[in-house]
Amino acid sequence: MSPTSTLSISNPLLQELGSVARAKGVDVYVVGGYVRDALLKRERTDIDCTVVGDALAFAEAVASHFNTKAVLYERFRTALVPVGEYHLEFVGTRKEEYDGTSRKPTVTEGTLTDDLRRRDFTVNAMAASLTNGEMPGIIDLFGGLGDLAEGILRTPLDPAVTFSDDPLRMLRAARFAAQLGFSIQSDALQAMSSMSSRIAIISQERITAELLKILASPKPSIGLSILHECGLLHHFFPLLEQLSGVDLAHDKNRVYQHKDVFIHTLHVVDNVAAVCDNLWLRFAALMHDIAKPKTKRFSPGIGWSFHGHDEVGARMQKGIFQSLKLPMEHLPYVEMLVRLHHR
Repeated sequence: MSPTSTLSISNPLLQELGSVARAKGVDVYVVGGYVRDALLKRERTDIDCTVVGDALAFAEAVASHFNTKAVLYERFRTALVPVGEYHLEFVGTRKEEYDGTSRKPTVTEGTLTDDLRRRDFTVNAMAASLTNGEMPGIIDLFGGLGDLAEGILRTPLDPAVTFSDDPLRMLRAARFAAQLGFSIQSDALQAMSSMSSRIAIISQERITAELLKILASPKPSIGLSILHECGLLHHFFPLLEQLSGVDLAHDKNRVYQHKDVFIHTLHVVDNVAAVCDNLWLRFAALMHDIAKPKTKRFSPGIGWSFHGHDEVGARMQKGIFQSLKLPMEHLPYVEMLVRLHHR
């Protein structure tokens, strides 16, 4: 992809949104993931908008225009307006300050520059005005266009600051790498490794949401390998981390390209992902050898084996679902596939 200095606002919904902004005399910008994906020619139905002024009042005006209802989050001064298949999210320009013990910031009114500098990666820190017509110039304060062209994930600020403010961004780095096929800039990777323990202040629900997005990506092994190499898996999914360094037992009926159970598991997940979008089939693939560290035994005359790891792994799934706070309705399916994966 070649960088461009303008963005074509060809989506009729956004053109109409721009008309509402002009009629109200409000400066509104489309920001973040929508700008990134529009430049990458990727479809997107979640659209983030930054409003210079009262975002809630503008959201109400938008909802009235489209004959729908705005969902207001007064505490965070944000609003969501559903319009058909689209979800428009509005937030006022703001700056954030963190106290180091929580990812929930103190939010105060700020400028567009304040709003963009608080974002996770440069490719997500670009904006385009909806008020200025159908071919607005892209506001790129941190070199996001160049990073997008080169396929690099880099933080707008020092990565230690960006990740300390919100440690979930470390998982988002792995997720975007898997989704977009981008590489993570070396300084950011080093910060992720040195700060991996900071993930402890993030709720399990948010961590698991990012894990599932990695599993849903075209090649999950990219994101999972990053989580492993940076030490993040150790903090929120140690059972998966423990597969690393466990040798596969010799099997005269199979020829393995690798001996490590973790690497083998990632290959299986990628193979499933290449032919099927079923998220819970992918999760079952991730879990199929989860009990091998527990069941590894040496028998004289036979060698190393993992006898019963399929059944033990199936029985482990309830605890794993509970610890990761996964939806329990998918538990029987995953249990069955882990139990029967040799048949």
